[in-house]
Amino acid sequence: MNDKLKNRILCAAFVFIIAGGFALHLLMPDKALSISERRKLAQAPSMSLTSMLSGKFSTAFDDYVLDQFPGRDSFRTLKAIVQYYMLRQKDNNGIFLAEGNIGKLEYPLSESSVLRAAQKICSLREQYFPDANVYLSLVPDKSYFLAAQNGYPALDYEKMLDLLQKNTEGVTYIDIFDTLSADKYYTTDAHWRQECLHDTALRLAEGLGVEDAFAWDYEAHTLPDFYGVYYGQAALPFPPDTLTYLTSATTDGAQVYNIETQGTTSVYDLGKLTDGKSMDMYDVFLSGAAAVLTVTNPNASEAAKGRELILFRDSFGSSIAPLLLDCYETITLVDIRYIASEFLSQYVDFHGQDVLFLYSTTIINNSAMLK
Repeated sequence: MNDKLKNRILCAAFVFIIAGGFALHLLMPDKALSISERRKLAQAPSMSLTSMLSGKFSTAFDDYVLDQFPGRDSFRTLKAIVQYYMLRQKDNNGIFLAEGNIGKLEYPLSESSVLRAAQKICSLREQYFPDANVYLSLVPDKSYFLAAQNGYPALDYEKMLDLLQKNTEGVTYIDIFDTLSADKYYTTDAHWRQECLHDTALRLAEGLGVEDAFAWDYEAHTLPDFYGVYYGQAALPFPPDTLTYLTSATTDGAQVYNIETQGTTSVYDLGKLTDGKSMDMYDVFLSGAAAVLTVTNPNASEAAKGRELILFRDSFGSSIAPLLLDCYETITLVDIRYIASEFLSQYVDFHGQDVLFLYSTTIINNSAMLK
């Protein structure tokens, strides 16, 4: 077969694939969401003379075709397989594979970000709770257990901690790193597994001085087919995780009040699985991201009665707060990624409660998101 004929066959095949894909696109309904990528997909743009002349229509139409092209997920998977396994690419846009896990590179250490986080902690303490017992604990991102050990660049975690401790005078640090390991995190996600957090929750309770009320008497419930945030980013055919959540008389009786919505939900919001709005199964823990939540424990033991905790947190706090609920009558969770610090007094009554700052190392290394 001569080169000219080969080129004609290749061109014909390419035209056939494009034409076939376009025909399928016309026949198939558009998708609103990509669960694996955790984002809304582009929809067919409206055509107008203004949008045509400005070029906005052609740009929007290109995005629409790319997002709605039939078999798009399969093409993404094929590309990822070629990059990881055939071309031996070490990572794909920061996503890497190690020890049967999917991780995300987080480096280099941003000293300015760490110092900004320390300053934020100190300013909040000075403004709202100067006389309270204040604690700090860091959650290592999964790369702490996977990156350097497998030849990938990693944060200088010791330096991060040293900078934080030197610049948060009067704040007590609770070390939980040694209670965790890679297998205590989801394979396809950044978060830790709630069912694996006994030692971590106990360490926090001990550090906070409330271990006398700590309990671990839970019933495990499983939700299959949890595709974590790294699943879509890796675009590889990894099996999904199973999400397990733990219930007890305490969690069953507790109520969660959302300051923004002024609504009350349960500790585990299973409605998130069916409301058509959430793209993350992890949102079953305390209904997902929220600026301020107050969790009340009407069944508090004698040891826990009168105890209150203010928990400044990121998403890791959603799944561990229920495990500390036996130790308190009230836990207020504050996420200053979603509310400016200067407005907190309008929504949170600070009156001498214990205060815990619990943040992942990823947040500390990217603290500009803390308002």
